[in-house]
Amino acid sequence: MTDAAGLLKSTRAIAAGALPLCLASGVAHGLLAVVVAWIISGVIDAVVFHSADLAAVSGRIAFLFILYFVRAAVAFVADQAGFHAAARVRRHLFGRLLAEIGILGPVRLAGTPTGDLVTTLTDAVTAIEPYWRRWIPAMATTAIMPLAILLIVAPLDWLSGVILIATAPLIVVFMALVGKGAEQANQRQWRNLARLGGHLLDAVQGLADLKLLRASKREIGIVARMADGYRRDTMSVLRLAFLSALVLEFFATVSIALVAVLIGFRLMWGEMDFRAGFFILLLAPEFYAPLRTMGAQRHARMEAIAAAERLVDLLDRPRPAAAPGNRQLAPRPAVALRFEDVHVAYADGHHALKDVNLDIASGEHIAIVGPSGAGKSTLLALLLGFVEARSGRVLVEGAPIGELDLAAWRSLIAYVPQRPHLFDGTLDDNITMGRAAANGEFDAAIAAALTAARADDFIARLPDGRQTRLGERGEGLSGGEAQRIALARAFFRPAPLVLFDEPTAHLDPPTERLVNEAIADLARGRTMISIAHRLATVRRADRILVLADGRIVEDGRHDELAAAGGLYARMTQRARGAMKSSAPRDGRCAA
Repeated sequence: MTDAAGLLKSTRAIAAGALPLCLASGVAHGLLAVVVAWIISGVIDAVVFHSADLAAVSGRIAFLFILYFVRAAVAFVADQAGFHAAARVRRHLFGRLLAEIGILGPVRLAGTPTGDLVTTLTDAVTAIEPYWRRWIPAMATTAIMPLAILLIVAPLDWLSGVILIATAPLIVVFMALVGKGAEQANQRQWRNLARLGGHLLDAVQGLADLKLLRASKREIGIVARMADGYRRDTMSVLRLAFLSALVLEFFATVSIALVAVLIGFRLMWGEMDFRAGFFILLLAPEFYAPLRTMGAQRHARMEAIAAAERLVDLLDRPRPAAAPGNRQLAPRPAVALRFEDVHVAYADGHHALKDVNLDIASGEHIAIVGPSGAGKSTLLALLLGFVEARSGRVLVEGAPIGELDLAAWRSLIAYVPQRPHLFDGTLDDNITMGRAAANGEFDAAIAAALTAARADDFIARLPDGRQTRLGERGEGLSGGEAQRIALARAFFRPAPLVLFDEPTAHLDPPTERLVNEAIADLARGRTMISIAHRLATVRRADRILVLADGRIVEDGRHDELAAAGGLYARMTQRARGAMKSSAPRDGRCAA
């Protein structure tokens, strides 16, 4: 198990390219302050006590201006190097999270609210950036500069050195005491932010239902209370941050004042050289400046730790037990599948598939029916690599599916879900799905895929044809039109295995007829497995599998199973009863 501190430490190598320059520039900026203080004290001493004219000190004054420009340049370099180090870490973490989401897959993430994922991928990753850009450089400078200044001051005035070395630990101790409560407040703030983000997204997605149920005012009240709670948490964090800054400023100011008073008295008594005293007085604020900066940036550290907890929660989730293989299948028009004593159980203990034994010949068309929760979708998820068998194995052309290169295996599958997801982009983008082409290379293939999917009719009515930009989730298209776009995706990338998850479940009869015709063309010559509710879809299959409680309880053709008097026969009888009462063209055969 990785903790938040361990995650932040693991990104050190990612930031290493730019971080040394950032740290070196920060230290150089502090050392230049020492040089500036020495020159200023020399100029004042020469003018006030040695009657030096402007010509005598003009060289040193000019050098001072140069040093100020150099300090500004060094500060800029330090800031830019810190920015690049932080940006590298941000890109690394974002890519790592996306890769982890890809490995976990939709089934393992099904219980995670979308708002939580969005908050983790955006706000949490961004919150870690100031840790490397500001906190680490501040901490490194604090470790070097006060000690360097102390080594310079102590030989000049041991009493001032004692004051500096005695007060510095007090600042650190009080900063730690105040910061302990702020860290807990930060974690609470992040939890409430994730909860608020998830609830807001849920409310936006269900806005139509809230309006129809006249619950929008109640929802507004809930969101307002959650937002107010987040506001209180944020103010609590800021209150502690300001208190920490106040404590730092108080101790630093008192310490500098004490050094100034003691130096002033000894200058009056003639016990101290003016240049040395003024030099020490100029260095005293520089001694506490890194401590002040570290205190001001401690909030960035605490926020980063709280955000890292969100990342760890996602990165430490159980992964697939077996490492993905690298075996490739030779190209073929269809594949043969075999399930040997396959048992699938989810993390919550639910056993979705139990002792499944099944042979599917190359090019065979299989329909799967059964009650809700029987394990139908789990069987498809197993083939898609979204879940893995706890025991038993699945063979593809004799090769265990766990030995196959997962990305290559998925490229051999055409999957059309019940509710296909269409992305914000053009129709062409949604069909090619990121496959870049120059000079219209895919134009003919896209046109052929849309024709095969029976999508020509509605595309011709769109304002920009295939270049029409779809909204989020295919906004602007009906369910049947979206389903045909999903079929066009499958036609565009010919695959030997075709999987359907109730593709006509929510379509009207005319649209269903078009989709079924396209499905028949798509499946020709390929292996097809379809979860089906409609009798018309089931009857066309070469074989029908009936699942109940995770087991295959019946296997055969429609006529055989209907005559057997088992679960399938009872389901078809209910479907016929539903047809007589509502008179649809086709009934449903599964709950």
